[in-house]
Amino acid sequence: MPFIDRATLDFLLYDWLIADALTRQARFAEHSRETFDAVLDLSARLGDEHFAPHYKRSDRVEPRLDGEAVRVLPEIKAALDIYAKAGLFAASFDQTLGGAQIPILIHTASTAMTMAANIATAAYPMLTVANARLLATFGTPAQIEILARPQIEGRWFGTMCLSEPQAGSSLGDITTRAIADGEDIALGPRYRLFGNKMWISGGDQDASENIVHLVLAKVLGEDGRLGAGLAGISLFAVPKLLPAADGGLGEANDVVVAGLNHKMGYRGTANCLLAFGEGTRHRPAGAAGAIGFRIGEVGQGLAIMFRMMNEARIAVGVGAAALACRGYRHALDYARERTQGRPVNARKDSAPTPIIVHPDVRRMLLTQKVYAEGALALVLYCARLVDEEAVAASDAERDATGQLLGLLTPVGKSWPAEFGLAANDLAIQIHGGYGYTRDFDVEQVYRDNRLNPIHEGTYGIQAIDLVGRKILRSNGDALALLGERIDATLVACGDELSDECAALRAAWAEVEETVAMLRAAGAEKALHNASAFLSAFGHVVVAWLWLDQARASADKVTMRETRRHACRYFFATELPKARQQFAFVRSGNDMAASFPDACL
Repeated sequence: MPFIDRATLDFLLYDWLIADALTRQARFAEHSRETFDAVLDLSARLGDEHFAPHYKRSDRVEPRLDGEAVRVLPEIKAALDIYAKAGLFAASFDQTLGGAQIPILIHTASTAMTMAANIATAAYPMLTVANARLLATFGTPAQIEILARPQIEGRWFGTMCLSEPQAGSSLGDITTRAIADGEDIALGPRYRLFGNKMWISGGDQDASENIVHLVLAKVLGEDGRLGAGLAGISLFAVPKLLPAADGGLGEANDVVVAGLNHKMGYRGTANCLLAFGEGTRHRPAGAAGAIGFRIGEVGQGLAIMFRMMNEARIAVGVGAAALACRGYRHALDYARERTQGRPVNARKDSAPTPIIVHPDVRRMLLTQKVYAEGALALVLYCARLVDEEAVAASDAERDATGQLLGLLTPVGKSWPAEFGLAANDLAIQIHGGYGYTRDFDVEQVYRDNRLNPIHEGTYGIQAIDLVGRKILRSNGDALALLGERIDATLVACGDELSDECAALRAAWAEVEETVAMLRAAGAEKALHNASAFLSAFGHVVVAWLWLDQARASADKVTMRETRRHACRYFFATELPKARQQFAFVRSGNDMAASFPDACL
């Protein structure tokens, strides 16, 4: 079964986001809709034939630590080998790096298909692509050639190592230290790393030839101590196996798997506690300490790492949207096939009807649809902004697009994670008693999606980013740019969908009023209810995207009714929730912050 409806995806890409127009840019001039469709067809086929078949088995047969190495299900390696041979690791990279140079928009749609088929297997290329893109952006030519190219080819995989057991997301509190250890002829400044990293997806596995860890660590100060807060945080590429002088693989680095984390979902993705610099099993070049090669300058680590973190945040949103779409398709098929009950006025001796005729089931299906497809539209829109930024005609245009993308990034991660999960919850409800059994996929889909509100920064952290950094610490330009795009949609709608246009105008006015209140309140008080603001703001953004889709469907007979009915449903049932949350935020309620500890 198609886990993401292809007709809907094609509408979003070509009729709404006008992916074809990207081919008029020099960067994508060698492509056409035919090449884009070929990538999507290939991704759908790989998802169906090689990712989906082991979806349930990879949930049951988790990665295991066998001595020093982590073993994953053989079907995972087989699927990723085929994915690599198909060129999908490389698809979005520059041709000079061996890539196909397709737009990020098409790459994102391609990724959504494999994520919907098997999110745990798809996590490996997602992290690897983001790792390689960081290296391709900030690495030296030698670092790109030696460390990024094998990942672009899909032979090596990549990770990101940020969190630590004692620090979590508070990166200023990391204690992994880096001690200068000379200069590598090819790879530049060399360091020895000592410390522990927690929650490392893909931290070890036997599906790739090698692993490149991107590790945040603090360079010791002149006094031999770690700097406080963010001082000295730098970024290092730490290969599992060190590159040899002849271009092959050399000795093992001092990186050890100290344990596996056993998660409720994404079970096919090995999640590790890594120890760097133990010196008990591996002593590269005869000494303890994991050898790492610095990327960028000392102290630039966090700023550079945000390149991968932001890409991963959007990717988490893509995965959440994909799983929401999958759950919706399962629930829709089940509701059409499952017979139970009868309409109120039906004869008692009449045959049971499919449950899809019951109003409450239809309510749940419609809610799933507007959540799942709204989330998919949101992450594809963010991907389109990445392409717009890449091909911008001027620095001013590039800066403006980057600001808008920055504003929407925490929304693009969090709204699909929160409401995609809500959609999966409804999918279980529609299945009734079968929904929470392992016999039906919706139980696993929910567990897999439950991780996404935590992955790459919890919901609360994304809310702090949106309110604290993107709104309070900005000059307001990004919010104004979003307002301009919303106004353009309202103008384009003309006299059509007038009720929805009026509701969106009122909602945006509430955004502006609430932001003014937050600015006046100051940072500390403004963050008290940042999560409520994020949810409400996300609802307004998605309402706009639904309205814009309804506008774009005007001359598309097959999509017109679908998009417009879904748009009206979202405006009638969901957008009013945002106004309630904005009112709560503006009230300045501080009950959570001031609630007595003794009463908790």
